[in-house]
Amino acid sequence: MTTQTIVTVLLPISLAIIMLGFGLTLTIADFKRVAKYPKSVLVGLFCQMAVLPLLALLICKGFGLTPELSIGVMILAASPGGVAANIFSHLAHGDIALNLTLTAINSVLAAFTLPLIVNFAFAYFSGEDQYIGLQFKKTIEVFMIVLVPVAIGMSLKRAYPSLSARVDKPVRIFSIVILVIIVMGAILKEKDQLAESVRQIGVAMLCFNLLSMAVGYAIPRALKIQTSEATAISMEVGIHNSTLAIYVALALLNSFPLALPAAIYSIIMFVTAGVFSTYLVRKNR
Repeated sequence: MTTQTIVTVLLPISLAIIMLGFGLTLTIADFKRVAKYPKSVLVGLFCQMAVLPLLALLICKGFGLTPELSIGVMILAASPGGVAANIFSHLAHGDIALNLTLTAINSVLAAFTLPLIVNFAFAYFSGEDQYIGLQFKKTIEVFMIVLVPVAIGMSLKRAYPSLSARVDKPVRIFSIVILVIIVMGAILKEKDQLAESVRQIGVAMLCFNLLSMAVGYAIPRALKIQTSEATAISMEVGIHNSTLAIYVALALLNSFPLALPAAIYSIIMFVTAGVFSTYLVRKNR
């Protein structure tokens, strides 16, 4: 299978299936639950939508990343929490209901905020009057690939609840497997360029990941939000939908360097999230 086929066919289809599977776990109640957790939801959204892009910007400037890598980091920061965030939150005894609520709302908002942040990143880091960001057509593609499969999944769950329960676990496994395949495919294709990129942004991505989870936990706790909800917010902020970020970079913007931060981050986050989950379980015990 050629790289072009992976980018233009496999990646969009895989992402659509992942988002469809996510929709199978959602109900209208997940969005209505905002009324139950107003403070936690607002703090989580603030961390995700405001603190995270600012943190990414500081990381890019602090480590002196190239414009392309910096834009890639901003794409990653603009991506919502991934399915894996719910899994690690469960392991760390986080509030899964809050995770589902935040992921649902973030996924909807990302269809609008991601193009804005990407265009800002191109304008800020390219240093040129003319830049290529997510134009209207590409913005519609993001909207379609994120929201439409989620809506279909929610409709199927409502119409066929037993079916959604049966396919939930296989789709979760598929989500992780396809992410690994996509990342490994990108690594093998550009292994020479990747080796240099790891030296450039490996430490930066590790710092971004650790700071994201730490901020996602510290801010809620400072605002007197209970531990289980702070844990959920931390995982939501620290574990991104890397598949979406890679899709935007490769399929919409046709740039492998823009996908590198998300590819490297996706490897790092599973290790750090596992360690952080263990730490939180022991601390809370």
